[in-house]
Amino acid sequence: MSWVITAIAVTGTVVSAYGQVQAGKAQKAQLKEQAEQEELAAQSQELQRRQELNRALAANVAALSTAGISGEGTPASLALESAKQAGLSEMTIDLSERLRRASLQRQAKAATQTAGLAAASTLIKGGLQAAQMAPTGEGGGEGG
Repeated sequence: MSWVITAIAVTGTVVSAYGQVQAGKAQKAQLKEQAEQEELAAQSQELQRRQELNRALAANVAALSTAGISGEGTPASLALESAKQAGLSEMTIDLSERLRRASLQRQAKAATQTAGLAAASTLIKGGLQAAQMAPTGEGGGEGG
């Protein structure tokens, strides 16, 4: 009868390990999906920022031309400097978004590894428990 208890313990261990692996896979999929959504959002935000920059630059050019100021000299230098600053801002934002996505991808990989290790640990513990429950064959066991 002790083999039945041992079999139940082993089955429970295997089911638990399988559940841990599946949970890790689900978490990995969720983090990858989140990274993809953030990438799409970043592309949308970048497009919006560029449109706003273009509108601002166009407004500056229009304001200067209506004031009778040519696009040479100091106004051109200011426009060039504004464009450089906008470019640096874009690069900083892009880098930040890439780092965030890379972090999510690392978390996804870690989730899978952690789940695998937890499952392996569960299997080892279950095996040890099953070994402790198994009859040793000594003494006055149930004869068949």
